[in-house]
Amino acid sequence: MNKNAFLCCLVLIAATAFSSCNAPTTSQTNALDSAKIVSTNGTLSEILVALGLEDNIVGVDVASTYPTSLQDKPKIGHNRDISSEGVLALDPDFVLGISEVVRPEVADQIRSSGVGLMLFDHEYSIDGAKQLIRAVADSLDRSAKGDSLLRELEVDLAVADSVVAQSQTQPKVLFIYARGTGTMMVAGQQTQLDEMIKLAGGINAVQGFTDFKPLTSEALVAANPDVILLFDSGLASLGGIDGLLEIQGMRQTNAGKNKKVVEMDGQFLTGFGPRLGKAVMELAEKIR
Repeated sequence: MNKNAFLCCLVLIAATAFSSCNAPTTSQTNALDSAKIVSTNGTLSEILVALGLEDNIVGVDVASTYPTSLQDKPKIGHNRDISSEGVLALDPDFVLGISEVVRPEVADQIRSSGVGLMLFDHEYSIDGAKQLIRAVADSLDRSAKGDSLLRELEVDLAVADSVVAQSQTQPKVLFIYARGTGTMMVAGQQTQLDEMIKLAGGINAVQGFTDFKPLTSEALVAANPDVILLFDSGLASLGGIDGLLEIQGMRQTNAGKNKKVVEMDGQFLTGFGPRLGKAVMELAEKIR
């Protein structure tokens, strides 16, 4: 099997649960070792690095912030707004993305160029994180390393569970997505933040809606959260804790009265990848 045929075989593995491809030979594995990869998602980039493929990465989206060495890679923009032209300009052999994020027209353009496109499903849950790691590892002939990553994740999750189990409280947590005071949204149910709050042993302070809604002072007071959770970049955009407390209604909440504000890196908090257990543990400790 030549290199192009091997690339096609890998794409089939990523796209289907089963594949008729034979196990890669040594020469085929060597072809993969030299392949150039563009990652359009921060969690996929983390997995690639953890699988030992960092040197293969020739481009990443702006959310690919971990490890910090990825900051030196060429950027292709935000994962929901990438263009095929920017991706293909990097002359990759593969492009990796999340199926619900990469726009269909961009996917079609990449495929029509002859570049291998691997799209993966990503459910924001413990099982979803495990399935993504397994799918990427198997698709890139790194199954053994994938096994190791999954064992590490299991250990981290067990430690996080013990931290949650030891807590005597179940705080109400409100996540605010902020880009300055002009853009503030709260995370409802069926969001990554809602799932993380639950995994950390907290309760989402807002109920009754899915996705995100604009923050209002009335809703803030009614929710009366014990903890305000933000991305560190979001808190900085508000001028830190002092700026956050100036938001109308904030000082009337338990979180505002006690200045109970938690900030975490966005990719770390919502990545649902290899560091999920560590993120749950950190959040569980911080919201107490």
